[in-house]
Amino acid sequence: MTLTLGNATISSTAAPAAFFARWADMATWPEWNADTEWVRLDGPFVPGATGVLKPKGGPKTKFVVQVLTDREFTDVSLLLGARLTFRHQVSVDAAGRTEVRVEVTLAGPAARLWNLILGKGIADSLQRDLEALRAVAEKEVLV
Repeated sequence: MTLTLGNATISSTAAPAAFFARWADMATWPEWNADTEWVRLDGPFVPGATGVLKPKGGPKTKFVVQVLTDREFTDVSLLLGARLTFRHQVSVDAAGRTEVRVEVTLAGPAARLWNLILGKGIADSLQRDLEALRAVAEKEVLV
């Protein structure tokens, strides 16, 4: 069973590389992700990399960088009986603006249970966090 918890999309003047730079610098995620206390990556930001994140008010969670290309970054948090997937896709439109889309899904036998626990909070914060990430990425362009 797979459940979609939410989708968010933004358009930005920052280049795709600015978004990948923020995703790669996981120690700074709390600057734009209001629900994250801290994130640690065990080594370089590459496909298959692992780490641990601590959501505010929640337990530490292991994750893996499942996909990392010049157009997509997907990380999967390993929950008991489920996998929480954040798929980030980046493209450039005809006007040269960067489009960033994030989709969050839960899969596995305990997906419905985890949806009751996490679903509303993730759905409520997804667009806000993506807009905060855009602000950080665009600010870096100006510096």
